[in-house]
Amino acid sequence: MMKTKKFKLTYDWPIEQGKYLVSNPFSPVGVAVILATPYDKIPKETEDLVRAGLENGAGISGTLQTANIGIEKIAVNLVSNPNIRYLILAGRESGHFPADALKSLFKDGVDDKGYILNTKAPTAILKNIPKEAIERLRQQIQLIDLSGITDINVLEKAVWSCYQENNTPFDTERVKYLLRDIGAFPEEPIIYRLTDKLKS
Repeated sequence: MMKTKKFKLTYDWPIEQGKYLVSNPFSPVGVAVILATPYDKIPKETEDLVRAGLENGAGISGTLQTANIGIEKIAVNLVSNPNIRYLILAGRESGHFPADALKSLFKDGVDDKGYILNTKAPTAILKNIPKEAIERLRQQIQLIDLSGITDINVLEKAVWSCYQENNTPFDTERVKYLLRDIGAFPEEPIIYRLTDKLKS
């Protein structure tokens, strides 16, 4: 079995600060758990899912609250680390529909103005990041859709499956996946700091 090729990061990662925990930058998987409440009232269920993602091998695990800046932060943090090839989306959908927006982004992309196509989310516009970062996200990352799922065991098995050497079946009621650590994305990382754009 050939050893999986990894990219050595020579800069601080993640690029953007946010509500997430960070572990091994060589991990092939990130976790985003939908947050349907204000940040100062994060439910234990949500915290437990975020923690479980990290403890089971995710390189980054955090919450997603909005269908705009929230998704932009995820995008810049993932495209700046070529080792991450999977994003697991978990947790209950909120009224802002960030899960629907993220799924639509991976499926259909954005229009010329940065609006995510075919989503129910009314505020789903990615206006602070370049189109190349959005396209890289869609090329580099496979979305694993556990939206609506809050079972920690299911999340743990999904994370575990992503870093196996051999193809590993992982099934949900909606989709059957074959997962393994496929190694780093073969292009240079895209380093783009949102904070610079938001300040200007």
